[in-house]
Amino acid sequence: MSTTFQLDTATSRANPTPAPMKRLTIPAIRRRKKDGVTEDPIVMLTAYTARQAQLLDAHCDLLLVGDSLGQVIYGLSSSVPVSLDMMVNHGAAVVRGSYHAAVIVDMPFGSYEQSPQQAFESAARLLKETGCAGVKLEGGEAMAETVAFLTQRGIPVMGHIGLTPQAVNLLGGYNARGRSEAEAKKIVADAKALDEAGAFAIVIEGVVEPIAIEATRAVACPTIGIGGSPLCDGQVLVTEDMCGMFERVPRFVKRYADLAGVISGAAADYAAEVRARTFPGPEQTYQPK
Repeated sequence: MSTTFQLDTATSRANPTPAPMKRLTIPAIRRRKKDGVTEDPIVMLTAYTARQAQLLDAHCDLLLVGDSLGQVIYGLSSSVPVSLDMMVNHGAAVVRGSYHAAVIVDMPFGSYEQSPQQAFESAARLLKETGCAGVKLEGGEAMAETVAFLTQRGIPVMGHIGLTPQAVNLLGGYNARGRSEAEAKKIVADAKALDEAGAFAIVIEGVVEPIAIEATRAVACPTIGIGGSPLCDGQVLVTEDMCGMFERVPRFVKRYADLAGVISGAAADYAAEVRARTFPGPEQTYQPK
């Protein structure tokens, strides 16, 4: 038995609860791809809070505490200012709120690029202080040595190639990658380098579909597409984009709900009732109009 935390939705408090941990493991995720084929596609969504993790956990194989929290949670213009402290705090919350999915935490910009040793210190802190199953870092061939250094020391690493948001200033925007022959070759070479270095999976973001498919077929580890191809071995989206929390979303995102509209409508109903002094008492149940 291992002690984890169950969020009491009645009080919004996380209470220690003895529970058998039945999480998916990194080796189990890696084994999904056999002889180049993944019959059971990998489902991954982002999560940043304990309650969000609770709601997503049963439906996902992987929960990604993405550095996209910079824009989604903190209103930053990019993920570049995100700190290691932010990732630790949100990563720990997501681990506390989940039981089933393996939790992966992004390594933020500046926490791993300097050297494999720096990357190990940052990754070790993330594993120690959050309880996550692994880390994700951006970069292809240039980061292969670092990926090998981490995996050889017991830290599971998910790679990330193609459109790499931490390099937005160098890339000049969030446009699809792989349109030129040189760029397409580099993306496939990046995937191979990470696979050979020991990455257990690779995110392929914002890559034209033929190149995403070629990269997927070129590696033994699973690939996770986001704006790549449905033929990747799995898919990931930012949950807030998928649930319609923002008016503008990337063109490859399907909006499965309009939570922004639901929340705004509920707030408008509440405000109207408060101003009209018809706000319901505690014995009444709120009914949306």
